[in-house]
Amino acid sequence: MNKLFAFLFGSILTCHAKAATLPALPEPVTNNAVASLRLNQHQYLFSFMGLGAGKTHKDIHNRAWQLIIDPQGNTQGWQAIPSVPSSQSLSGRLASVAVGAGNYVYLFGGYTVSADHTEVSTPDVYRYNPLSKQYESLAPMPVPVDDAVALVYQNRFVYLISGWHNDGNVNLVQVYDTQTDRWQQASPYLGKPVFGHAGALSGQTMVVCDGVAVVPKFNARRGFEAETACFKGVIDSADPYKINWTMLAHPTGQSGYRMAAAADPDEQEIVFVGGATNPYNYDGIGYNGSPSQPSHAIWTFDVATQTWQVGRTQQASMDHRGLLRVGDEWLTLGGMGPNQTVLSSSRIVQLTDAH
Repeated sequence: MNKLFAFLFGSILTCHAKAATLPALPEPVTNNAVASLRLNQHQYLFSFMGLGAGKTHKDIHNRAWQLIIDPQGNTQGWQAIPSVPSSQSLSGRLASVAVGAGNYVYLFGGYTVSADHTEVSTPDVYRYNPLSKQYESLAPMPVPVDDAVALVYQNRFVYLISGWHNDGNVNLVQVYDTQTDRWQQASPYLGKPVFGHAGALSGQTMVVCDGVAVVPKFNARRGFEAETACFKGVIDSADPYKINWTMLAHPTGQSGYRMAAAADPDEQEIVFVGGATNPYNYDGIGYNGSPSQPSHAIWTFDVATQTWQVGRTQQASMDHRGLLRVGDEWLTLGGMGPNQTVLSSSRIVQLTDAH
């Protein structure tokens, strides 16, 4: 059996639930922040904020839902939870990121879109308690970013890597300490500053790939261009703010935008799923004017051997903010399918081929 196929569909179980049986979200949503937690032997899945089926600025919202899976794999369906607060006049956000750490979900940033299409990166950071269903406002981001990568180290430190800040990308790695409610800068990202990239952390090793870079032009408005590059960052065991960055060979030579990514804790592998090869605005229409289509791609990086495997999923999807693990299966929540259709599905990642 192919190693990647075994990895996705093997017998390693952390929960009895099967992702294939999980219910769809209450409504279609894309560019939503997603997270997972384990509390009292139950797994909690979350979807926060995002864009509805209409794909206009009016469809950007701050609604949130959770799904609780008991040890036998049963659920009561998706339940609405309190909407995400906002320090801004507009409450709906896109391109926020969420992570589970300890007994809480931490929510970072995102951007608002006004009727005149003005976009503002928000500094907001919130901690959500699933048991009390309450949000707590935390120390704001020093440099507000959206479309960033968020990674958790030692169940304490949250790394926000690169991303968009109002007028351009930043190469910052901003680290939030969940114990002290303080921010500190880590070693900056080695690659070009990007947004819409994807990444995950396995042990002390993070892998970050692709995204969109800003391209300057002579006597013309700047443009956006897909960045095809992967980087490995190893966190110093004595100093969590020191990262040794190196460049990795790219698995395909073709960039992915807004892929879903996560690390498998059992196999020391980092998985990238879906995305689009043509970068696009929030409505799914490319910056080049062409409608973007989702990818079937799945890439797996083996941390031990430093090698890639490339496969293909049965169903293409894009516009993701994270990849979740339920039992021995990987799951995306919402996103966009073919023809920029906003999805409501809790979709299992099914492999059809790998090499």
